Amino acid sequence: MSFRKYKVAMFGSYYRGFYLLNELLHGDISNQVTVVGVASDNPQASNIAADKRVWQYPHTPYEERMVTELAMENGIATFMGSVNTQPFYDIIDMWKPDICVMATFGQRIKSRLINTPPLGFYNMHPCIDDSWPSQYVGGNPFQALIRDGKRYCTIAFHAVDESFDTGPLLGMSKNIAFPKETSVTDMHKISSVAAAQLASGAMQKIFASHQTSK
Repeated sequence: MSFRKYKVAMFGSYYRGFYLLNELLHGDISNQVTVVGVASDNPQASNIAADKRVWQYPHTPYEERMVTELAMENGIATFMGSVNTQPFYDIIDMWKPDICVMATFGQRIKSRLINTPPLGFYNMHPCIDDSWPSQYVGGNPFQALIRDGKRYCTIAFHAVDESFDTGPLLGMSKNIAFPKETSVTDMHKISSVAAAQLASGAMQKIFASHQTSK
């Protein structure tokens, strides 16, 4: 049976984006994929609602650019503007991804992009136990978990639709424990490696299903 690498476009930033990109480049899935482009957050831009997302919390200049820097170190095209515009539609049409995956990305994805990759557009979202759709929807789920006194979370890997975090569930991580005194930024960092590994496993299942359906 012939084999080809699948083309991946990643939409991500901060630690979840960094570790997912690293997994795509160097992890178990790396021999199956080529990363054709990376769209990342610009925290200074109004279109990502930084005051409602992780960027409202203390962070360093490097943490703002850590994903694009890793992409550029590996010769991958990057984009930091609005993705729901014709200029980006032209770019993603040139990238021609087979699959798109989000990992901490501050823009809502609309139907034009959802329908672009033939193998689907996916996201990772923190939730609790195996509940999906999650009660912790929206741009700041870790703060909601802290508010409710939760000492752990799970990460859902799900298809993207035009609502907030309601697309079909494809995979769920094991429980990820948090220390008693944990901040939102701590929770992002602690859960990011598990999230990247979850995405890798889910994508490998998608590729295997695609191969057997040929």
